Parts: sequence; C-alpha cells; structure tokens
Amino acid sequence: MSVIYKRLGKHGVLVSNLCLGTMNFGWQTSEEDSFKIMDRALELGINFFDTADVYGWSVEHGLTEEIIGRWFAQGGGRREAVVLATKVYNPVSRKANRKEVNSDGRSLSAYKIRKHCEGSLKRLQTDWIDLYQMHHIDRDCPWDETWQAFDSLVKQGKVVYVGSSNFAGWDIATACQEASKRGLMGLVSEQSIYHLNNRMIELEVIPACRHYGLGLIPWSPLGGGLLGGALEKAQAGRRMGEHFEKEVEKNREKLEKYEALCRELGYPPGEVALAWLLHNPAVTAPIIGPRTIEQLESAVRATEIQLDAETLKKLDEIFPGPGGEAPNAYAW
Repeated sequence: MSVIYKRLGKHGVLVSNLCLGTMNFGWQTSEEDSFKIMDRALELGINFFDTADVYGWSVEHGLTEEIIGRWFAQGGGRREAVVLATKVYNPVSRKANRKEVNSDGRSLSAYKIRKHCEGSLKRLQTDWIDLYQMHHIDRDCPWDETWQAFDSLVKQGKVVYVGSSNFAGWDIATACQEASKRGLMGLVSEQSIYHLNNRMIELEVIPACRHYGLGLIPWSPLGGGLLGGALEKAQAGRRMGEHFEKEVEKNREKLEKYEALCRELGYPPGEVALAWLLHNPAVTAPIIGPRTIEQLESAVRATEIQLDAETLKKLDEIFPGPGGEAPNAYAW
C-alpha cells in the first residue's frame, strides 16, 4: 500500500493523496472506532483530515469536531501530524445554545465566520485550523466582508489557508480575483462532488481550479456507495434504503457494465472508482469516509492501482461525463 504526498494545488503545503473524511464519526461510527480509524490513517501515511462544524448531524452539530478534539488531546504528536480542514457556512445548532439567527442560518458573514471559527477551535482542542473552507457559496454577502474576516483570522494565527466547497467555476474566479485585489493569498482548494457517475465539474470547476492553482478535493468519490459494488451487495441480500434503491435502478445498466469491468480487472469496484480519481492530475486527494478499518485499508489499496489507457477508455464509455471542458463540450 502506498500513500504519496502532493502540493495542495500550487501551494507549498504537502498533503496525502487520500483525505480522511470524518463525516460518519459520532453518529454512524462510535468514538472508540473513530479513534482507531484516525490512528490507523496516520500509520498508513494519511496526514490530511477533513471535517465540518455541522458533522454529528442527528446527534448534535459539532460532535465530530469534539471527537477529533478528544483524539488530539491524547497527545503523541497527533495534532502536529495532521493537516486539519474544517468548514463554515451551515447552521450549527447546539443543545446548550439559544436560538440565534447568525448561527442557525446559512451565511459567510464576518460575524458568523469569526464566531464559528472560535467554536470549531474549542471543539477541536487546537489553536489553529490549517484549511478553513467555505462550505457553500454565499452570493448575498459582499466579498469585502468575507475576505476581511478570513484575513483577520489568518493574521491572528487561527487559520493558515482558506478553501472553498461546492463553488461554481465563476464563484472560484470571483473569489480569487477579489482576494488578489486585496493582496491576499485567496483560495487554495475547492471541495466538490466528483465521481465517475457525476462528472459535471469537468465543464468549468476543474478548469477554474487549474487556472487559479487550486487543489481539488473530491467528496463522495464512490457516489454515496453507488460505485462501491452496489449490485453485488444487493445480490448478496444487503439491505438498502429506498432512495439508494431508486438510484441503483436508475443507473443499473451502467453499474452492470462497470461491475463486470471491475471483475475483469480483478479489483473491487470501490477501489477502481478511487483509482480513476487518483489518475486525474487535477485531483489532489479524494475524501474517503470509512466507517471501519477495513474500508480505510481498501481505500489505501486503491493508490496502488494503475489504470491503463484502454481501461480509462472503457470507463469513459460507461460514464461519459459532460463531454469535456466548456465551451468545447457544447460549442466549438
């Protein structure tokens, strides 16, 4: 198994080519198992961890950050070994808090960015966040306000880098241009949904990332499990939710071809899906969300898979994507 380190876009920091997503910690994965997964990730060479202030979901927003904080508090150099990413934008409702519009709403106001950063730092039991990401675009808040807030946190030593998530290509361009006007570093990364069955960001987001030197951090690399052997698992009697079953049926023809190709290659479907992303030079690190050590180790095995030109062509035929980059994909 081999994990390598890459620059985050054009920037100097080195991160592992797999990013440990922690979205399941606390409500799908117990704290004890979460600790084991994080320890094993470090052993395997994964130094890039991603979370968000809302993770913990139905139990309580911020629970996942608290679990990571308690893991850091064990010492042993854990915090210093991790490039830590978290996010701001969504409502963060805490049981001990009164209802408050700036916390319970969605925005990138200076008030919210400052307040939520302080909350994340406390829960994570750390003095700084390596990559503070805007979880979504807020087109109603002026960039003057948003960039001033992030710049203040950087100058205070509480944030090192700023990234985006779920931005359109033109949002990335606007954010970078507005930062440049102020003499700021601007965005260093974009976190987007990207997998074989959803390649829409190839139109404009990936070209924008390449132009401005952003690292690309794909989330949902297995399409919510669709690319992880969904048909095989269904045939084995594995229970699936109603929504997931509908997605499987909608994509059955593609999945049949895909899983047949994976059997021919001799690799599990989930590992092939990750290997396809790792093959793309625009991708820095897909975000993996293991619920078990076995799933973590399977993801790391994907780093060893080399897909040849013929296999990549077959994958393009099964999952054709939008036809390339704009405007050539639809014009000339």
